[in-house]
Amino acid sequence: MDYYITGNLDIASIALWLFTAFFVGLVIYIQRENMREGFPLENDDGTPNPHLGLPVPEPKTFKLPHGRGEVTVPDGKPDPRGELALKRSHNSDGFPFEPTGDPLVDGVGPAAWCARRDAPELDGHGHPKIIPMAASEQFAVSAGRDPRGMKVQAGDGEIVGTISDMWVDEPEQMVRYLEIELDKDHGGGKRLVPMTFAKITSEVVRIHAIFGTHFAAVPKTASPRQVTLLEEDKISAYYGGGKLYASDARLEPQL
Repeated sequence: MDYYITGNLDIASIALWLFTAFFVGLVIYIQRENMREGFPLENDDGTPNPHLGLPVPEPKTFKLPHGRGEVTVPDGKPDPRGELALKRSHNSDGFPFEPTGDPLVDGVGPAAWCARRDAPELDGHGHPKIIPMAASEQFAVSAGRDPRGMKVQAGDGEIVGTISDMWVDEPEQMVRYLEIELDKDHGGGKRLVPMTFAKITSEVVRIHAIFGTHFAAVPKTASPRQVTLLEEDKISAYYGGGKLYASDARLEPQL
């Protein structure tokens, strides 16, 4: 019987082991790249997370389009929102945290928002994607009911203002927000509401998420002609949080 140093090793087994090593390395690489944004370096209460698993990847710098500079991730910076008004409901992990202040204003729970770039989202040509219809002559309501001029009814039945405009996503050609002109006794000025939180009826535009007293604190936009990514996140979070926190009755199980 002849013996060889390579034993049963042949081209097929070499290819199999090389593929296995490549696949394992690919999974590790993809998982590390997935940690660049949003990886929980901290626990919910702000303490360091001791269970990081794979090591955090080295910082990588990306050049942004349309002259918006560069961004480096991971940047190692703490949550820019600072200390949140939350407390544990149980000593074990996995249990929900309870808000200790005004959850809609504090931005906790379903009203939480992410510190996105305080600049508008751009289309492929470098122009803001979402603009009011009043700033463009390219759009018109061709189907359905035009809500402009209709009264706005809050979740508690109060009439808080009037729909003054619609904000459209030009590339997608769809309405993203309705603009509300609030009555003086509900804060005055203009606020946006995501289209998904509004129901247009034959008589009014209903917004079930929040009540009349909450509209004055809806986050405003710095510009009357554009909305930034940060403003979008805060506005959507405010209405989303109202679905749970607008009334104590909503905190209980709904049957």
